[in-house]
Amino acid sequence: MHISFAEFEAATQAQGYPEVLAREWLANTVAGEHSHPFDASALLVQGEMWLTVDGKTQHLLPGDRFALLRDTLHDERYGPEGATYWVGRRGASA
Repeated sequence: MHISFAEFEAATQAQGYPEVLAREWLANTVAGEHSHPFDASALLVQGEMWLTVDGKTQHLLPGDRFALLRDTLHDERYGPEGATYWVGRRGASA
């Protein structure tokens, strides 16, 4: 299934995520354990990444989706081509 950013944005906003953006990561970037002050719902559109939550790692490829609740500790690693994902965010803390 191939969708445009505009289609992703509309569907994600309809699901209650008012902020939608594209995130691009350079090759082999590692984001050690951290959390975010918002819920996230994302679609990987280019490259590959590994997302680790509670000691469990998912290898994500284009077309794969992932979601994280606010304040969930996780780490991210990106492949040799880097990666791009589209993400909706909701409920950011002040």
